[in-house]
Amino acid sequence: MQGFKLAFNYLRIGIMNEFQYRANLYIQILQTFIALATGLIGLNLVFNQVTELGGWNKAELLAVMGVFTVTGGFIRAAIQPNMERLMDEIREGTLDYALTKPADAQLLVSVREFRLWQMVDVVTGVIVMIVALSQLDWFVDFWSVLGFFSALFLGAIMIYCFWLIITSTAFWFVRVNEIANLFEGLYAAGRWPVDIYPNWLRYGLTFLVPVAFAVTVPAQALTGRLTLQTWFGALALTVTLFIVARTVWKVGVKNYSGASA
Repeated sequence: MQGFKLAFNYLRIGIMNEFQYRANLYIQILQTFIALATGLIGLNLVFNQVTELGGWNKAELLAVMGVFTVTGGFIRAAIQPNMERLMDEIREGTLDYALTKPADAQLLVSVREFRLWQMVDVVTGVIVMIVALSQLDWFVDFWSVLGFFSALFLGAIMIYCFWLIITSTAFWFVRVNEIANLFEGLYAAGRWPVDIYPNWLRYGLTFLVPVAFAVTVPAQALTGRLTLQTWFGALALTVTLFIVARTVWKVGVKNYSGASA
């Protein structure tokens, strides 16, 4: 309980800090608008030539874009800032301040930063999904809603675990930032469902970098494509990644030599 109380305080402070730089909100709105416009132009260009892509029609791919935008906004708001700060502290030897707190260190290093204005992407993605579902004449079904939110949650946990594993390698290697930058490029592939990619890339985006489970699987739930087998596969991979991430983190901390060492 003490750990969650500290985590909440970090979150509250992070939000208060964001309000000191309200101009960033307008910059973020502009960036979101440009990214959305670029995505919609690309989508329209594709469907000027074809009627479906990999079995997905235009409205369904719009839903994928919405999920992609929501997930990307959450990553940049809550996951990426904390992982980047963790990388810097490991490299500079200042992680001691988090490790000596009377709470679980992994929890604390995962919630200390929160970029509130990145939530503009989340709101925009939700609007895009609503538009897509209206075009699909989507009927509200309990199991579809449950499947969507559970798949979205599992995908977020998988992305967090992947980031933590990559970031924790900074305990042994110096130049980890390049690996983190690589994730940005790979995540961009999630703008389209993994079904359209060659098998080697599809498997890579599913099991090596869990973009498929973070974007395509929730979109499958929205469009009635999600199977129980896929959902249980996502659950199993989430549990596996969490165990691996926790193990790598603990081993890394044991090998850490900070400023007080």
